[in-house]
Amino acid sequence: MIVIVTTLAGAAWGGFLARRRGGNRYDIAQYAVVFAIIGGLIGLIAAIWLQRAG
Repeated sequence: MIVIVTTLAGAAWGGFLARRRGGNRYDIAQYAVVFAIIGGLIGLIAAIWLQRAG
């Protein structure tokens, strides 16, 4: 569940950042996808760490 949340949060953050920097819709989409991947990887690492710690 944490992976899904961090992926969506990353996509939202990337889209917001690209929009704030004045990007067009392709820039917003690219930022959203890249930040979603980064967020998903961070969430995956956190989920694995929480599973092994508990």
